[in-house]
Amino acid sequence: MSNHDYYMRLCLGLARQAIGKTSPNPMVGAVVVRDGQIVGQGFHPQAGQPHAEVYALKEAGELARGATLYVNLEPCNHYGRTPPCTEALISAGVERVVVGMVDPDERVQGRGIQRLREAGIEVIYPVIEAECLRLNEAFVYRSQHKLPLGILKYAMTLDGKIAANSGHSSWVTGPEARQWVHRLRSTCDAVVIGGNTLRRDNPLLTTHGQTDHNPLRVVMSRSFNLPSQAQLWDTKVASTVVFTLPEADPLLASQISSLGVEVVRLGTLNPLVVMQSLYDRGCSAVLWEGGGSLAARAISLGVIQKVYAYIAPKIIGGTGQFSPVGDLGLSLMTEAIDLRDFQLHTIGRDILIEGYLDRPAPKVTQGSNNVSD
Repeated sequence: MSNHDYYMRLCLGLARQAIGKTSPNPMVGAVVVRDGQIVGQGFHPQAGQPHAEVYALKEAGELARGATLYVNLEPCNHYGRTPPCTEALISAGVERVVVGMVDPDERVQGRGIQRLREAGIEVIYPVIEAECLRLNEAFVYRSQHKLPLGILKYAMTLDGKIAANSGHSSWVTGPEARQWVHRLRSTCDAVVIGGNTLRRDNPLLTTHGQTDHNPLRVVMSRSFNLPSQAQLWDTKVASTVVFTLPEADPLLASQISSLGVEVVRLGTLNPLVVMQSLYDRGCSAVLWEGGGSLAARAISLGVIQKVYAYIAPKIIGGTGQFSPVGDLGLSLMTEAIDLRDFQLHTIGRDILIEGYLDRPAPKVTQGSNNVSD
């Protein structure tokens, strides 16, 4: 392994310390190296705070002059909520900058590298680019498609059921898998369910103390036939928003709004419209944990890119009404949607399949005014 790879992986490790907290910005870590010694390091903690390079340069102080700075994402060269990192690097007098990957943000896209080279700074890139892309895959997708990365998570038995015929579903998987899901939530900005899941399971949808970051909890309900009491209405634990239609029951809306729940009435309610709204709220990664009907609608509209599917080594039987994915309108096995770049993991007694749906991204006709940095 080269020194460049080693220091870049240190940057990735630093960046992960802010996982789930930086949206709509990326996760970035930076390391300053002089004469083979680390003299400064830092990471971007959250949007609106200084970028990783600034923290690393501050720690290095005068030792940054003539040193090499490693960073997993191209330094920015524009003014957002913080000044350009390129100017900070130039002012600090660094001799070389090693970059993991080019920033896909349309305001950057190589301009940061160009500015550094114009100032006489040597720039080396890319370094372990695939690992850098993987860490910030949600940021990359958001930048390219103006939508959050959609992640579908479900758990089913060996015979493909997410619940018994009675609707009982606690628990399909074992405790290790459930803890893994809590950690997955901590990496996401929002988690979405439908009204049926809320009525049936009364979920909490938090990280259950795995981290101090809880995602925004989102409920989609056309009928607004929701319980007046639910764990999601406790907004001291985490924020909750309900997307519904204009005719939603005003009395219930007022009741849950008084508890701090945000009720958003939309003229059209579907997964794509909700994802556009979550994009405007600054979300980069959105986890879908609803039932089969909601999953099918989200897949059909192209808002699911990644899948985490748990298979528990148990058989429940039944009539097939509780499928993890509802009707997609496909009648031939040759029409099935392939999973690419998939991996298999064992979590406790359960098998986890992780992969990406081989489908094009949806077209977004209306842009967003959301600004990062």
